Amino acid sequence: MKNSLTLEDIGRLAGVSRSTVSRVINESTNVRPDVRERVLEVIGRTGYTPNAAARSLVSGRTGLIGLVIPSRVHSLFEDPYFGRLIQGISAASNRSGAALTLFLLQNESEEEALFPRVAHPGFLDGLILTATRMRDPLLAKMAATDVPIVIVGRPDFDGISYVDVDNYGGARMMAAHLCDLGYRRIGLVGAPTDTTAGLDRLNGFVEGLAESGIALNPRLRADGDYSEASGYRAMQRIILHRPDAVFAASDMMAIGALRALRDHGIDVPGDVALAGFDGSSGSKTAVPPLTTILQNVHASGVRTVEVLNSLIDGRASAPIVDIQEVRLIVRSSTGGVPAPANEGAPVDTS
Repeated sequence: MKNSLTLEDIGRLAGVSRSTVSRVINESTNVRPDVRERVLEVIGRTGYTPNAAARSLVSGRTGLIGLVIPSRVHSLFEDPYFGRLIQGISAASNRSGAALTLFLLQNESEEEALFPRVAHPGFLDGLILTATRMRDPLLAKMAATDVPIVIVGRPDFDGISYVDVDNYGGARMMAAHLCDLGYRRIGLVGAPTDTTAGLDRLNGFVEGLAESGIALNPRLRADGDYSEASGYRAMQRIILHRPDAVFAASDMMAIGALRALRDHGIDVPGDVALAGFDGSSGSKTAVPPLTTILQNVHASGVRTVEVLNSLIDGRASAPIVDIQEVRLIVRSSTGGVPAPANEGAPVDTS
């Protein structure tokens, strides 16, 4: 029966007009509470389901949000970060009743072709972009449209909403931890500095070292691209200059660095202390387990959708800035005494 019912049928059974039923379905506030209750009772009793296309025409909403992952992310299926992020975004989208559309771009020409599609009115209710680089032309174009947008990670210009973690504060915290343990020849496997996350982690780490009277020796720094292989290559260069501790700006790079140290017969933490950033499951299962900065990637994905929905619904206006806290997790790779309280803290296990 429910598939054959129309708005007129529901209105007749509830004793109201077709337009009143439409306003109830589209959650308009211009309906008396008793009338709304009567219409909803009829809908519940009959099992009526409004036609999605018709509802979209009335409300101006498609029920779709997009997630854009650009072509330069080659490690999507290797780096657990993206899996956790997509899980968080998907879970929050499902709870809000929105369908998530993933745009996984293979090259820059696909990025160029994407812009007119997503910017077209009525195609998407809102858009999430991640893994953007500084001076990203795609991001600048998207930000100039009327489509609500939220970035995962801090953009390099003002006026756009974003959700980020405290990359600067986390790296600074790690520098203080290593200095407090007495290390002085402290190296860095850096993240790409054409991303704000990489730049913030670099600056936070340098500032943390400076607060203990230590300057980062350029010979003890080599940058990677967040991948395990790049961490391995970077550590091979740093080893030549005899560090006593190294901070890798992602857990994936730290795992690669750990493998390089092992291949050179260097003990962790006996010869060189090692730490990462992200709080991934791999940091906990590494041998030895890695001291790291925990960021709750799943929670960041959830929060991104919440911010986007507030922009779509008009409950807030851009720009919204949301910085998620991070936490130092001390494990045996830095040679300190692991704190049970840290291990018992909430961990992103998604």
